[in-house]
Amino acid sequence: MNIQKKKRLEAAGWRVGSAEDFLGLSDEEVAYIDLKMTLSQNLRQRREKAQWTQIELAKRLKSSQSRVAKIESGDPSVSLDLLIRSLFTLGVTKSDLSKMLVSEL
Repeated sequence: MNIQKKKRLEAAGWRVGSAEDFLGLSDEEVAYIDLKMTLSQNLRQRREKAQWTQIELAKRLKSSQSRVAKIESGDPSVSLDLLIRSLFTLGVTKSDLSKMLVSEL
């Protein structure tokens, strides 16, 4: 948000903050969400690099295209287990996974 817009909103009585502030998330919850988003984004990038459609990945996961879309969007209903299994299905190694996590720090 640009500074002028922020000042206008604050002058009008609005409070400007982050989603974490608004939702009252703990540092641990923020870290968990960031982790899932990092893995979700990597999943999509790797799927596209492999030139797989969401349908192709879904078939290999024995799931549905809509579920793959939820995985890639970081939907909260998607378990970390499914997210990591999806990455492994795309050929991600444990080493690749650890690099993703380290790059997030």
